[in-house]
Amino acid sequence: MDILIYSPEEQRQRWVAGFAAALPEARVRAWAPGERGHADYLILWRPTADVLRHRRGLKAVFNLGAGVDAVLALLAQEPGLLPPEVPLVRLDDAGMGAQMVEYVTHATLRYFRRFDAYDRQQAQGVWQPLAPYPREQFAIGLLGLGTLGAQVATALARFGFPVRGWSRTAKTLPGVTCFAGAAGLGDFLAGTRVLVNLLPLTAATAGLLDRRVFDRLAQGAYLINVARGEHLAEDDLLAALRSGQLAGATLDVCRTEPLSAGHPFWHTPGLTLTPHISALTLHEETIEQISRNIRAMERGEPLAGVVDRQRGY
Repeated sequence: MDILIYSPEEQRQRWVAGFAAALPEARVRAWAPGERGHADYLILWRPTADVLRHRRGLKAVFNLGAGVDAVLALLAQEPGLLPPEVPLVRLDDAGMGAQMVEYVTHATLRYFRRFDAYDRQQAQGVWQPLAPYPREQFAIGLLGLGTLGAQVATALARFGFPVRGWSRTAKTLPGVTCFAGAAGLGDFLAGTRVLVNLLPLTAATAGLLDRRVFDRLAQGAYLINVARGEHLAEDDLLAALRSGQLAGATLDVCRTEPLSAGHPFWHTPGLTLTPHISALTLHEETIEQISRNIRAMERGEPLAGVVDRQRGY
C-alpha cells in the first residue's frame, strides 16, 4: 500500500519514520510540492488544497488530530477535493483524553479553590484568606460530550461538583445532568458557574461563546475554552470580564495562533492563556491508532472515528 503524509515540515520526517516502522508492508513517503498522483492513504494535518487535489486511488484520509475543521473548510471551498465515498477519519482520543482531563480539572480547581484570586493578592502583597465557594453551588457545565468531553465530565463529577453536559443529541452519563439541542441550552447555561467548551467547530458552533451565552451564566462565572478560538466572540469576552459577569477565563485556543504581540488578551485581568497545549497529539499513540485503522480497512472491517461531513465531526 502507498501512504502519503503531510504535516508541518519540522515534524514530517518523524511521522514518516514512525509509520514506516509500524507498517513495514507499506511504502510511506512525505508529501512534496507538486507531488500528485496515486496514494492509498493520506495522513495529514491542516493540509493545503494541493495535498488533496488530483489524488487518485484514495481509500481513506486520516487526520492527525481530533478536530477536522481545517480539512472541512477546504472541502467547503472545493467539494471535489475529496469524493464523498472516501472516509475522512479523525483521531479518537489517542492519549488526548487523559491530558484534557488534567488540564480542565486543574483550571476548574484553580477557580474553585480561588487560587486565581490568591495570585492577584500575592502580586499586591495582600495576606487575606477568602471565603470558599460552596461546592454544591459550583455548577460546572460541559459544552460537548464527545470522546473528550465525556471523560472530562465524568472526572469532574467524582469531585462532588454538580456537573452538567450539553450535546447536540441526547446522551446519558453517570453523575452528569445532561441537556440536548437548542431547547436544552438555556436550562444548561442557567446558574452554571464554570463553562467548559469542548465542542467541535462547525457552522452551527462558530461564535457560540458570546454575550448571549455569558449573560445566562451565574454572575461571576468562569470560562474555559479548550476547543477552537473561532468558538469565541473575543470582544464579548472582554466586555464580560470588564463588567464582572465573568470573573475569569482560561483560553488554550485563540482565533489566530500564535497570538499577536499587541492582542489585548495578553494583558487582560482575569484571563489566563496557554499555547494550545491542553491535549497534544501523542506520537506513538497516534501512529498505533491510525495503523490499526489502516489494517482494519485492508481487511474490510469498519473504521473507528469516521467523520460525518454534514455534522462536521
